[in-house]
Amino acid sequence: MSGHSLLKLFRVFSVVVVLVALALVSAIATMHFAIHGAEVQVPALKGMTVADARSQAAGLGLNLNVDNRYYSGDVAAGHILSQSPAAGTVVRREWHVRVAESLGPQKVDVPNTVGSDQRVAALELRRVGLDVGTVAHLPDGDAAEGSVIAQDPPAHAQGIERPSVNLLTAAPDDTTADGYVMPDLIGVPIVAAQAQLAAVGIKTDTPDFVDVPIPAVGPGGAQPAVPVAPGSVVAQQPPAGARVDQTMQVKLSVAK
Repeated sequence: MSGHSLLKLFRVFSVVVVLVALALVSAIATMHFAIHGAEVQVPALKGMTVADARSQAAGLGLNLNVDNRYYSGDVAAGHILSQSPAAGTVVRREWHVRVAESLGPQKVDVPNTVGSDQRVAALELRRVGLDVGTVAHLPDGDAAEGSVIAQDPPAHAQGIERPSVNLLTAAPDDTTADGYVMPDLIGVPIVAAQAQLAAVGIKTDTPDFVDVPIPAVGPGGAQPAVPVAPGSVVAQQPPAGARVDQTMQVKLSVAK
C-alpha cells in the first residue's frame, strides 16, 4: 500500500475516532441531564403555613405529607414545626417530604376519664378535640370490665405535646395484659424499682444519678425534712398512674 493510501486511511480513522468520542460525550451529557435534571433541593418549609408549604413543594415536583400535629407555644397554629428531609437535601422529583404541623398553644383541658367506660371516655375526649391514642388492657378484679383505670397524660395536664390520650382499661382476670399502670417509685431504692418493673416485663433506661441538696434545718422547733437516701429514685418518667407497656423504657433519676 502506498504512503498516500496510508495517509488517507489514517485520516478516515481519525475522523471516525473523533465522531465516536463526540457521540460518547453527548451520551454522557444526556445521561447526566436525565439523572440530575430529575433532582431538586428540598426547600426550607419550617414556619410556613401548610398551604404555602404544599404549594412550594408541588412547584418543585415534591409531595407534602403532614405526618404529625403537635402543640407549640412558639409556632402559630397551621404552620410547619419540622420537616424531613431537611432543607437543602437533594432528592428526586415525586419524593415525599414529611412535616409536623403546629396546633398552637395547648388550650384544651384534658378531661378525667378514669372510672368511665372506654366508649364514654372516647366520646368525652373527642368532644374537647382530643384523640384516643393507644388503648391497652389490664386484668383488674376491682374495676368494671371496659372501664378506664389509668390515662396518659393525666387529667388537667399542661404542656402536653400531642392532642391524644392513651387509655388503660380493665379486663377480665383471664385476659393477657398488654399494659400496666406506672407505679409511684419515688423514694424506692433503684435496685428494687428496677426489679419491680422487670417483674412485669417493663424495661428501664440507664438511670441518671443526680445531686440532691441536703434539706436545711427548720427554724425554731420545726421538724427538719428527712434527707433523700442515696441510691433512691427522685424522679421518674412516665409519671405514676401513666400507662406503660413492654415497648417502652422507663427513665429513672437516682440520688447520688
